[in-house]
Amino acid sequence: MGIRSYVLDGDNIRSGLNNDLGLSPIDRKENIRRIAEVSKIMVDAGILVFSAFITPYKKSRMFVRELMKDYPFYECYVKCSVDECEKRDPKGLYKKARKGEITNMTGLTAPYEEPENPELLIDTNLTPLNQCVDQLTQFLIVNKIIFSRSPNDNPLRQPVT
Repeated sequence: MGIRSYVLDGDNIRSGLNNDLGLSPIDRKENIRRIAEVSKIMVDAGILVFSAFITPYKKSRMFVRELMKDYPFYECYVKCSVDECEKRDPKGLYKKARKGEITNMTGLTAPYEEPENPELLIDTNLTPLNQCVDQLTQFLIVNKIIFSRSPNDNPLRQPVT
């Protein structure tokens, strides 16, 4: 859609900026704090940022909300059962956690405090991926974060004469 955007997630953050952090409650808090600060800088630069992280503690979510109070911020709860997460586990993290190779795994050996009032709830247990994407896109359009464009608005799609 021509929108400057970026997805921050565990792969691109934990491999660099947060590679010194584990999954303990203190490390999780610091992980989210750093992500929030990076997100704030990127939003200030005019980038639409999707911070896709498990944020298991209500306190951490409240911290992020307060930090972003002067910026557009929407909490999206991408809901998925632990059973379904295990089925979709491309990296084998749940298997490692079940074997005891990973400790403090959210939903298994570490708690998850479900968000109480997210601005958007996407239940991936019940909704196919393409509909989840549509749900998110519609939310962004309704909240005037992005604007719907018809194909005729795109100069790259103008008819050839």
